[in-house]
Amino acid sequence: MSLVTATPQVATGSEDGLSYGPRPAYLVNMLPEGALKEKLQSCAGQTPTRSSFSIGHRGAPLMFPEHTVQSNVAAAQMGAGILECDVTFTKDLELICRHAQDDLATTTNILTTDLAETCITPFTPASGNTPALAECRSSDLTLAEFRSLTPKMDSFDKTATTAAASQGGLAPWRSTQYVDGATSMTHAESIALFKSLGTKFTPELKSPAVEMPFNGFSLQDYAQKMIDEYKAAGIPPSDVWPQSFDLEVVKYWIEHEPEFGKQAVYLDGRYSGDSPLNPMDPDSFSPSMQELADMGVNYIAPPMWMLLTLENGQMVPSAYATKAKTAGLKLITWTLERSGPLTTGGGWYFQTVQPAIHDASGYYQVLDVLAQDVGIAGIFSDWPATVTYYANCMGF
Repeated sequence: MSLVTATPQVATGSEDGLSYGPRPAYLVNMLPEGALKEKLQSCAGQTPTRSSFSIGHRGAPLMFPEHTVQSNVAAAQMGAGILECDVTFTKDLELICRHAQDDLATTTNILTTDLAETCITPFTPASGNTPALAECRSSDLTLAEFRSLTPKMDSFDKTATTAAASQGGLAPWRSTQYVDGATSMTHAESIALFKSLGTKFTPELKSPAVEMPFNGFSLQDYAQKMIDEYKAAGIPPSDVWPQSFDLEVVKYWIEHEPEFGKQAVYLDGRYSGDSPLNPMDPDSFSPSMQELADMGVNYIAPPMWMLLTLENGQMVPSAYATKAKTAGLKLITWTLERSGPLTTGGGWYFQTVQPAIHDASGYYQVLDVLAQDVGIAGIFSDWPATVTYYANCMGF
């Protein structure tokens, strides 16, 4: 049975089979009294419609195993207009959907199977203050071997003394309710599935965990193969936003696949490293926003916190956001609904505005500033219904 015909269908709340579920109303009701709450409450009776402003981040991994058929079906049913396959490769150079080439120990059951012997770092139990560890790579498995693994929620119990016990450790705000029957995908299968669901595509070429070339497979071969799978499937370049944290990869697409390169997304990870970018200090931007634009980059995607700062206790666009817009760059950001409860400020994703974050209504407060004041073109979410509801209400 194909992945497309195996797609589960559920009864939902609109003629198009889309549903917000209860979460948007739950978050809206928590908002403080004011214009934003009134506006969002006024849309309570709206019919859900698909929006490209709402991007499924690995599907809907708040409650579904990431990069599975089921996770992406859920995201599409929440109205996500764009879905993501993070792309890496197997030992036999097949492209698969996986957040990282070395994440199998946390996202599959490999440590409890015979394939555990392929792990570059075998399971090592916790001892004293030393946490348990393991590292297992898709590049050490054939596609057939990868398919034999069972997806699970991304977790690893660092206190575990057995491989079986290491399968736990799930963050308490996530869920194992929808784990049974989860199905992994190749990149080509994700294209077929997303097309059948009526969404567009944002594949991310993940940085290899192995030295390149790998078995004669160069980084350029890898970047080209990802694009070639869209061309083979007859997907128009205007429906694809290829992503990479590697600026050289983005430039490769701009030069060698210019139609796809028009929408290539530079994922900006320059917040770490020896000379980190300071989103409040344009002098730290190297290359500058204008230099990126001059290279042919049209889309840039930093984490949410880089786009925001506080002035007199109010959330406003950062210098980074202002400079990007001045240079004509379109902004996409990540990742809403990836933090736990926001009662303590929201953690890493909200770090520049933490004093203004008090509870879960902060998701909509941040989203509103990003949409209305920063002017983002879209946002990744681990539970796309939250964003879809906002986008439908605001006309995005």
